[in-house]
Amino acid sequence: MGKVVIIGQGYVGLPLAIRAVEAGDDVVGLDTDTDRVKALGAGLSFVEDIPDARLARALETGRYRPSDDYADAAGFDVCAITVPTPLTDGVPDISHIEQAALQLAPHLRAGCTVILESTTYPGTTEQVLRPLLEHASGLRTPDDFYLGYSPERIDPGNPTWHLDNTPKLVSGIDERSLAATAGFYQRFVQRVVPVSAPRTAELTKLFENTFRHINIALVNELAIVANQLGVDVREAIGAAATKPFGFMAFDPGPGVGGHCLPIDPSYLSWQVKREVGQRFRFIELANDVNEGMPRYVVQRLTAGLNTRFKPVNGSRVLLLGLAYKSNVGDLRESPARAVAELLVDLGADVRAVEPHASPRDVGTLGGVTLVDLNAVEIMAADAVVLLTDHDDFDYALVEEHARYIFDTRNRCSGRVVERL
Repeated sequence: MGKVVIIGQGYVGLPLAIRAVEAGDDVVGLDTDTDRVKALGAGLSFVEDIPDARLARALETGRYRPSDDYADAAGFDVCAITVPTPLTDGVPDISHIEQAALQLAPHLRAGCTVILESTTYPGTTEQVLRPLLEHASGLRTPDDFYLGYSPERIDPGNPTWHLDNTPKLVSGIDERSLAATAGFYQRFVQRVVPVSAPRTAELTKLFENTFRHINIALVNELAIVANQLGVDVREAIGAAATKPFGFMAFDPGPGVGGHCLPIDPSYLSWQVKREVGQRFRFIELANDVNEGMPRYVVQRLTAGLNTRFKPVNGSRVLLLGLAYKSNVGDLRESPARAVAELLVDLGADVRAVEPHASPRDVGTLGGVTLVDLNAVEIMAADAVVLLTDHDDFDYALVEEHARYIFDTRNRCSGRVVERL
């Protein structure tokens, strides 16, 4: 393929960069975080899906170069943009895409391909990225360069589905751009799925995450109602899952987090309201339910402590897991963080066990003390709250020594266990 540039070396960009190196490309991994670039250059990965040993092998080939200097993009054949697209005050923030486009544009050349992977609202590739690249470079697509959109489908920590075997949606602003985009991924992805236009691919990505968001909200509200009805919600879900058609099981939990579910559906509802002039009520309702789950967890924990003659204020609470999902260290938008903050505000003595996140990240939670999981910490806690069910937690140890366990993930059993 030649020279590949991957802008953004996070949970999406780093796996893509390493896989391209393994496919034989010369890859520049651009990132504006100089500390991250230095760490990657030293062989230190912060992405669980790319262990240090795999990163080291990529560096040893001499074909992977982390950089924070866009000058290193000169002469590229393919560039994939994988920068974050957060919400700012509830509004989509595509400033990272815009900045990447402006800094990349001077390095565009005839025959190169630019692919956007960042999750965004339909129309971004053609209405935002395309004019920025053309205006700043003086080139035109598709006559001079090719432009496509291929949404990321990374699921950090998933042992079964990863970049290689997850079908890759691809699109282009015309047939030549589609062919160039598909040709890049076909070299290291088992199946490429073309769609007719970037707007379709952009909507598909938002629909995938909105589907999950809404169904998680449904089962979370069901868990609240089932508790009030005195029904074991997980037994009901398991029973429903025996139906071989028309049902897909989702598990309740303390809320949703990460870089997708709390953000992506709002991109869709924002655009629908802006362009169509109507509300996307399912998304608004799902946001309301899922955003309220951390507070519900604290309410249930408060009630559980009260039955044990313990007020939350002054109680020692041990939280198991702060990441947004199991077996990763990503704390972004994590509902566990929200639970911790609420408990601190109520005066609890909050300790947390989070083996996958860096102490620096955990340190951003004021009033939370990071500890190891051991018998002393468990016995000292008035309540142990399981928020993120990492596989490397010793659940037997917790069950043996805890006085009270509030389990939001259905991993513990015993007489002192109360489940969400």
